[in-house]
Amino acid sequence: MSLTGFGDKALTQRVRKAEIKIMSEQKKMVEAITSMDEDFAKWYTDVVKKAELCDYSSVRGCMIVRPYGTAVWENIRDILDKKFKELGHENVMMPLFIPESLLQKEKDHVEGFAPEVAWVTYGGSEQLTERLCVRPTSETLFCEHFRDVVNSYRDLPKLYNQWCSVVRWEKTTRPFLRTTEFWWQEGHTLHETAEEAKAETEQMLNVYADVAENYLAIPVIKGRKTDKERFAGAEATYTIEAMMHDGKALQSGTSHFFGDGFARAFDITFQGRNNTQEYPFQTSWGMSTRIIGAIIMTHGDDNGLVLPPAIAPIQVVVIPVAQHKAGVLDKANEIKERISKFCRTSIDDSDNMPGWKYAQYEMKGVPLRLEIGPKDIEKNQCVLVRRDNREKVFVSLDELETKIPELLKAVHDGLYARALKNREERTFTVTSMEEMSKKLEEKTGFVKTMWCGELECEEKLKEVVGVTSRCMPFEQEHISDTCVCCGKPAKAMVYWGKAY
Repeated sequence: MSLTGFGDKALTQRVRKAEIKIMSEQKKMVEAITSMDEDFAKWYTDVVKKAELCDYSSVRGCMIVRPYGTAVWENIRDILDKKFKELGHENVMMPLFIPESLLQKEKDHVEGFAPEVAWVTYGGSEQLTERLCVRPTSETLFCEHFRDVVNSYRDLPKLYNQWCSVVRWEKTTRPFLRTTEFWWQEGHTLHETAEEAKAETEQMLNVYADVAENYLAIPVIKGRKTDKERFAGAEATYTIEAMMHDGKALQSGTSHFFGDGFARAFDITFQGRNNTQEYPFQTSWGMSTRIIGAIIMTHGDDNGLVLPPAIAPIQVVVIPVAQHKAGVLDKANEIKERISKFCRTSIDDSDNMPGWKYAQYEMKGVPLRLEIGPKDIEKNQCVLVRRDNREKVFVSLDELETKIPELLKAVHDGLYARALKNREERTFTVTSMEEMSKKLEEKTGFVKTMWCGELECEEKLKEVVGVTSRCMPFEQEHISDTCVCCGKPAKAMVYWGKAY
C-alpha cells in the first residue's frame, strides 16, 4: 500500500523513493530463491537458509538449527511426545558414549553401522584403554540397561523413549536430510511375547503415519522394507514413505521388530509365568529432524517455505497497514492479543513496508496473514490471506474466533490434497523393466511392480534402472503373476523409486 497522498509534496516524493527501493529489495529477495524447476537441490538450500531454519557450522555435515527451525522441531516433538505418553511410554536419557565391547555384542548391528561410527580415543591427554563410540543409535545401551532392570514377566513391558541427537559419519550431507549429527526420538520397548512386540511395532508406525498425514499434511505409504533395506539387527523393518515435490522418495519414519535376537546377544532374560527363564522380544522406532526436510520438499514453492498449521511456529501473522495512522497499531495489537488465545500469533509493527513484510512471512511459510488498515477498521473487518494458495478473504472482526480455525484447517487440507495429487500423478504401474526405465525417464516418481523376492533382482533394478525398493505396502495389489525383473513367479508388490 502506497504512503503517498500527504500534503507535503517533498515528503511525498521522499516516501515514494523509499517505497520503490524497498519494493526493489523485496523483489530481489524473492528472486534470490532458485526456481525449483530450474534446480531443485539449489532451491531447497535457498529455502533452508533464507527461511532461517538452519545454518552451517565449522564441523562438516553438522548444522546449527536456528530458533525458527528449532521451533518447528519442538512443535513436532510435542505432538509426538504427547502421543507416546498417551500410549504408556516414558522418556529416559541414555549416555552419549558406547564402549566398543558393548557395541560388538550384536554382530549384524555393529556391521551395519561400522562405516558411520565416530570414535573417541582420547580423554584429555590420555589414550583410552577402550574406544568409545559416539552413539549412532542406542539399542546396545538400552539392552545393557534392560538386562539390569528386568527380572520377571511382572517387569514387562518396558516402554521407553529418548529425545537426543546422534552421530553418523555421512559422506554426503545436506541440511536436515542427511547430516553428521541430527536430532530425533528413538523408542525402545521390551515385551513378554513376540505378538506383543509385533503389535507395538505396527502401533508406532501408525502413530508416525497419523502425525505425517494429520499434522504435517504429508500423505504416506505404509509398508515393510525388503530384507536388503531393513535395519541392521532387525527381523523386520516397517516404514512410512513420502513423495517429495520432485518425485523422489523420502523415508520419513521407521519401526523395527527385533524378535529376541538382541535379548540373546545381551543375555536379557526374565522369569516367565511358568517359572522358566525366557528371552523377551524387542522393538525400536524413530522419527528425526529429517521430517523437516520432508515438509520443505513436499509443500514449499518458489516463494519459500510453506508450513502446515499444526507445526508452524507462527500460525497467523498480523500486519498493520498504514500503521502511522491513528488507531491502526492499537487495533492490530488488540487483534493479536485476542487471537493469541487460540492460535500462535505474531505481529510485525516494524517500519518496513507492508509489501516487504508480505514477502518475508511468505518466505517463512506462515499459514495465514491478517492485514488490518484504516479502511478495514472503519468496516469492522480484516483481510486474511492463505499461504498455500494466496486466496484473500474479507472477514468481520466479530468472526475471527470461528473463521481463523476454519481457514487453518483449509490450509492443511489444501496442502494434503496438493501433495496427494502430486503422488498420484507420479505413481506408475509397470510389468517390465523396460517400461519402468521409460516411465522414469519421462518423470521421476514411484513405480509399482511385482517382485519375486530375490536379492539379485532387487540389486539389478538398482544397477540398471537406478531405483531402490521403498517398501512392500500393507495394501497389496495384484499387478501380474511374474517378477518385473526375472519373470519368475511374484511374491509381493513393491514400490520402487529414487530416494533422498
